[in-house]
Amino acid sequence: MKKTAHIISHTHWDREWYMPYEYHHMRLIDVMDTLLATLDQGNGYESFHLDGQTLMLEDYFQVRPENRERVARYIREGRIHIGPWYILQDEFLTSSEANIRNLQIGHQDAEAYGRISKLGYFPDSFGNMGQAPQILKQAGIDTAAFGRGVKPTGFNNMVSDGDFESPYSEMLWQSPDGSQVLGILFANWYSNGNEIPTNREEAKAFWEEKLQSAERYASTPHLLYMNGCDHQPIQTDLPEAIETAKLLYPDIDFVHSDFDAYMEAVKSTVPDDLTVIEGELRSQQTDGWYTLVNTASARVYLKQMNQEVQTLLEKGAEPLAVMANATGMTYPDHKLQYAWKTLMQNHPHDSICGCSVDEVHRGMVTRFENAKHVAETVVQESLTAIAGHVDVSAFSDDTHALPFTVVNGTGHTAHGPVTIDIEAASWPFSNGGPAKSVQEMKNYDLPTFRLVDDAGNEVPATITDVGAHFNYDLPDDRFRQPYVARYVSVTFEASNVPAFGTKAYALVAGASEKPAHTSLLSGTNTLENDYVRAEVQTDGSLTITNLETGKIVEGAGVYENSGDIGNEYIFKKPEGETPLTTKGLKAQVAIVEDTPYQATIEVNHAFEVPATADDTLAQEIQEIVEFRQRKAQRAKETVVLHITTRYTLNRNDKGVRIHSSFNNTAKDHRLRMLFPTDTDTDVHYADSIFEVAKRNTNPEPEWENPSNCQHQHAFASVHDEKDGITVANKGLNEYEVLRDGRNTIAVTLIRSVQELGDWGVFPTPEAQCQGEHSAELMVIPHAADESVAAYVEAYQFQAPLFAVQNKETKAAALPAVHQFVTWDGNGLVHSSLKQATNGDWMIRWFNPTAQPVQFEVTASEGNKLYKSNVLEEKCSEATNQVFTATVGPYEIFTVGIQTTS
Repeated sequence: MKKTAHIISHTHWDREWYMPYEYHHMRLIDVMDTLLATLDQGNGYESFHLDGQTLMLEDYFQVRPENRERVARYIREGRIHIGPWYILQDEFLTSSEANIRNLQIGHQDAEAYGRISKLGYFPDSFGNMGQAPQILKQAGIDTAAFGRGVKPTGFNNMVSDGDFESPYSEMLWQSPDGSQVLGILFANWYSNGNEIPTNREEAKAFWEEKLQSAERYASTPHLLYMNGCDHQPIQTDLPEAIETAKLLYPDIDFVHSDFDAYMEAVKSTVPDDLTVIEGELRSQQTDGWYTLVNTASARVYLKQMNQEVQTLLEKGAEPLAVMANATGMTYPDHKLQYAWKTLMQNHPHDSICGCSVDEVHRGMVTRFENAKHVAETVVQESLTAIAGHVDVSAFSDDTHALPFTVVNGTGHTAHGPVTIDIEAASWPFSNGGPAKSVQEMKNYDLPTFRLVDDAGNEVPATITDVGAHFNYDLPDDRFRQPYVARYVSVTFEASNVPAFGTKAYALVAGASEKPAHTSLLSGTNTLENDYVRAEVQTDGSLTITNLETGKIVEGAGVYENSGDIGNEYIFKKPEGETPLTTKGLKAQVAIVEDTPYQATIEVNHAFEVPATADDTLAQEIQEIVEFRQRKAQRAKETVVLHITTRYTLNRNDKGVRIHSSFNNTAKDHRLRMLFPTDTDTDVHYADSIFEVAKRNTNPEPEWENPSNCQHQHAFASVHDEKDGITVANKGLNEYEVLRDGRNTIAVTLIRSVQELGDWGVFPTPEAQCQGEHSAELMVIPHAADESVAAYVEAYQFQAPLFAVQNKETKAAALPAVHQFVTWDGNGLVHSSLKQATNGDWMIRWFNPTAQPVQFEVTASEGNKLYKSNVLEEKCSEATNQVFTATVGPYEIFTVGIQTTS
């Protein structure tokens, strides 16, 4: 069969990277202007692939709004191809739902122009998520193109030789649930057709090499040539270059193609013996140096901010807005989409990976804060609406009662710490002025309070008079209303707060009627509840006992410090170095909290470590010495890392919460926390995108890198046939299971480096991450058959409970304890509750196990339910208020609810 060379023009647009955003932005304007002028000429330049991300259009129209219709016309004509994503994200550093919102918003943006490129486009993701084929298939996409994860690319993206997972650039990619798409690997990178010569002699040399390299991997006569690269200008003379190629090789069809045409041609000729590659694509069959996994620990503060905002949107703003919608509030879809877009502008891989110049990441901090403020606004509006409809009449017998409502935005019954400041009384400025307000509230006779639930049961709590403070209201129909209020702060552990639900409490007048509390401290420096015992040793480490199985593990919470002479992409320990640890280092240990619901032990370390790398490193960086060849060591000079660790146990927790804080005064180093598991297994598990990924602890035979770090979201877990340890986290995306005979889970808290790395010399002094930092973790021991329950505990650790004061004590529509939607499906994990653009509620779960799960969800009377997909389309007829199904192994399952409101 005659060969066809499909030349697809594109530019891979890193929105910000080795230059600040606006530098790249201005280049985008020039590229797009040139593209439009080239298409206008009608000289045979057929089409352009706009890198799979609609954000490029937003950025362009911000400066060139007058060209919107010109662009729209070429999209409608199929000459500019857009979508299916909003941005080209790093898949492993953005949450499951963030990946879905990215796809949803990309589709919405593209649909406005009438055409969507239905191609799963992952040109430069630093590894690919295992559930991508299932997500794509649910979105009506059956093809994917990717540049990494299966075959290794090395320095400057050079292809290596060796045996790989697939002998072809074409392969079948399969998710854990069995969904398959046709995958195309950019075997010769996405620049193998870049800058095609028009000169015959130059073109001959170019095509001799390019034809041979493409034929080396292609399973069909259709050869792919990507005419572009990072921030590549338009090749305006491409039609002339194609004509030259045709003259040189009359037996080959050279066409200015697009992915639609190319994929259809490949599908019609692909052989039957394609390799099926399964799950995550993480470049495991390589030497291990260029997986770029250590971007998960570059500028950890960015990952922590990202986790906070993602969780606030997914488990706060969206589900609370749905609950408020049930009480009559209009769902603020426009605000939430704005928040998501603002957040996702931090999700391109060179942004969220922390592997750009310092100016880029300063801008990201502002975006994170902006998205957070929008989410907080929606949360507060929703809480106010919900509280106005909660029946707190059970507390009306007490004239001093101060009721409030705890709200759970997750799909699992929740427990956890809650702190809320309650207005006991207030005095407006309008009634005598500010001074009068302050004086009245200072003189207010505050009664003694105790905390009760709706049944009148006293709840252990810490109740504190926090004095008089200024505040204000912003009414919808009047000017701002300033006042001073007298506040009472209450802290307690809420328990059994319903999934998608609310639970009312109140402060009532009177002294506590409870007898002296039962402490969560047992013995010297030991925390203990019904599930776990944790004894703090003299070196600050924990000895953890699982009280359900009896297993004891020693040495949890030890800190490890190593030098790092790598870069933002890649960790590299100096040759011959032995890491330092706090094992055996005497610490100051003190009990700092002892209440009936919570106890905390504080540990303080003075950990002496080398101050920086020696001067050799700076010289090697300037001389562009590849990191593997560097001879730098750590300097002799030392600094002290003052580390404060707080171990906290709540009465209903299945594990110990850990808060670590420190002032990072060292440079060129990595700090990790170690959690031995003492399990007998060669595999472990990590929270990933809609799956708990099973991974081999021992790398492949060709692996050379001494380090084997991996990505995680909410947790990493190791268990054998008897016991296990799950370590949860908030925004700590890098872990490693050490091959130390104990299967120790090492979680990276900070990594300090001084250069971007990659293709040049780009100093990044702010990547040293100097100053104050903190980290939150939770270590959860469990039986092997309780793994899913431990995973849910880890997910719940990330999600806060919300609380809001009820300003009126009267009967209302919602009972004091209420669940807006109920469901049953033991083994499923809830992912999101939101409203779709058509007004229906959407709830998503996933099955992390290999077993099917019988599932039932019940909505309010009058509502109808149906099966949906990741694009929130209707996939079955809406039935009555009860929906039942069997959720298959590893399936992502979405249910739509047609509401009567």
